[in-house]
Amino acid sequence: MSAQPLVRKGMAPDPGAMRVPVVIIGAGACGLTAALRLAGSGIDTVLIERDAAPGGSSALSSGFIPAAGSAVQRAAGIEDDARRFAADIQAKAGGAAAAHLVAAYTDAAAPAMDELARHGLAFEVLDGFLYPGHTARRMHTLPERTGAALVAALARVATDAGAYLLNSALAREIWVDGHDRVSAVACERPDGTMEVIACDVLILACNGFGGNPSMVRRYLPAMQDAVYGGHAGNDGSAIEWGLQLGARLADLSAYQGHGSWATPLGVLVSWAVMMGGGVQINRNGRRFHDETHGYSEAAVQVLAQPGGIAWDVFDGQARALVSAFPDFMQAESNRAVRICADLAELAAVIGCDADVVSHTLGAIRPEAVDPYGRHFERGLSAPYYVVKVTGALFHTQGGLDIDAQCRVLGDGGLPFPNLLAAGGAARGVSGNDVSGYLSGNGLLSAVAGGYIAAGTAAAQLGRRLDIASD
Repeated sequence: MSAQPLVRKGMAPDPGAMRVPVVIIGAGACGLTAALRLAGSGIDTVLIERDAAPGGSSALSSGFIPAAGSAVQRAAGIEDDARRFAADIQAKAGGAAAAHLVAAYTDAAAPAMDELARHGLAFEVLDGFLYPGHTARRMHTLPERTGAALVAALARVATDAGAYLLNSALAREIWVDGHDRVSAVACERPDGTMEVIACDVLILACNGFGGNPSMVRRYLPAMQDAVYGGHAGNDGSAIEWGLQLGARLADLSAYQGHGSWATPLGVLVSWAVMMGGGVQINRNGRRFHDETHGYSEAAVQVLAQPGGIAWDVFDGQARALVSAFPDFMQAESNRAVRICADLAELAAVIGCDADVVSHTLGAIRPEAVDPYGRHFERGLSAPYYVVKVTGALFHTQGGLDIDAQCRVLGDGGLPFPNLLAAGGAARGVSGNDVSGYLSGNGLLSAVAGGYIAAGTAAAQLGRRLDIASD
């Protein structure tokens, strides 16, 4: 068996292989959402997961899913709808996000969240601040506020619904017939043996390409030397299969970066500290951008500073917003967060001139005109909290081109007969640049995309999903 993702033509090598209606490659938020919806309606579904337990990029995220118009959001008294959400996405992407996917995902996000809630996932809407680009509070989170907790909960309800989870199985080969109809998937087990599973529909919910250095150099040259904070499984398999099949690719220059990756600890520091009044300062003691534009494009800004580093500087009011976030708690427990009693101590930590940093922070006041265009509602007050950070690549936002039903499209624009993709395997809704990433776009594509792909798979099987799932 090839060590690289491979498409094979002809009949599957094992006529006695297990056969199921739907195979899903990848048991992250996308694959698990799709599996839950299918299995909950009695459609046998197998999830192929490379790791010993579900995880992937979803588990490494903060676990915040944006949705407009969900029951949880309405119960919180928040006025919002899919149209407003779609406008926020396009505003952040400068109108460059795929319009058909923006409409499909924003329409599906709330029903998907309601479906998950019916299966016992107790979501709440994140309160206290708005992430950059959002005009309403729409980030849904479990009480644990971690991606790992989200994936664990999804895995539990999906398997309880009857989905089959095949862990420690690395998908290597896709078998297709002469009409490009997928017939089977071959996966490698830990002992090196190959297991073949035949299927009627295949959903690629596996990965992006952030963990593939050659693809990053080719498609994301600005990030080729950046720290990679994503999952090793993002090796570009979906793109490799797509290229061999003659599938169309889209938005390959889009990605989610993060300008607040604590170094050398290697943990995310929530951008909420910026939205709560914090700033980023370089080693010369100066600010260098408007921090409210977004954490994704901030990665490029930070990497452009001397040494590719900066310092997050914030005060107690901003810290209060994130004090219960697990990532921030980890950063504090590992002493990545320093506390400075005054400006002189802050300058010593950064290694810059005290007069320069004093001037920088002194310019932060409501009536001041900011050279970067940011409006401050207040200044920062001692004690100061400071974290040394760098820019990191988290996950890619481009991939296989898909239609609004998550069907993979060929070079000519026609869909493949029974090949679907969503989440990291497919193009997202961030346009074709780092600045187009709106907070939560990754999990939006995963959860809404998985929800839609399940409906499409059921339709291709001639099956109807349970009414409770619609």
